[in-house]
Amino acid sequence: MADQQYGTAEGSLADISAIDSADWRLRTFALYDTVRKIAVENPAEAHSYWRQERDRMFATHPASALTEQDKARFSGLKTADYDPIYRFHVPLTKEGAGRELTVETTEGTVRFVRLGTFDLPEMGQLAVWKLHGYGGGIFVPFRDATSGQPRGSYGDGRYLLDTSMGAFLGVRGSGPAAEFVLDFNFAYNPSSAYNDAWTSPLAGPSNRLAVDIPVGELY
Repeated sequence: MADQQYGTAEGSLADISAIDSADWRLRTFALYDTVRKIAVENPAEAHSYWRQERDRMFATHPASALTEQDKARFSGLKTADYDPIYRFHVPLTKEGAGRELTVETTEGTVRFVRLGTFDLPEMGQLAVWKLHGYGGGIFVPFRDATSGQPRGSYGDGRYLLDTSMGAFLGVRGSGPAAEFVLDFNFAYNPSSAYNDAWTSPLAGPSNRLAVDIPVGELY
């Protein structure tokens, strides 16, 4: 995939039916449900399953971000092998809580309200956002030192959590002491990385890490 250019063929969001779009979301929720169950005993096996199913969905599903021309030459998403040192259990602090963010996307104007911050050991901080609208949702995008670099990751950043789309690895514990499961091996690109018809919320200044994150979905 690193040697291919996606999103250059004709095709638009108008070609995707509401039913296909809903089915993509349902399949994504089901995927992460299985991933969470497998990861209890074996995160690396869960990651292998996640890679396999995402490749299958991108290659065959009518709501894939890939155009039909792209699907014809698709051989799999470029995803790094699993590395357990990039899996964390992190509490949510209240730092920065209450700030608002407005983003224009292909689905309209999306408002986010900051819930707080994840402090990552020896890596930095990431703002944690809540979708301020129907259904809510927790959203954590990020950029890192590999973003936009040769053999690195997508220049505009990747997603770590997006619960409104099902991308969530769980919480350990409850209440103020609860810790989120953050596993950068499951970081993935927004749809805009593969098709110019999409516009997606990207990582702002509060969601940038100065270190390399060489795992997850690359570009």
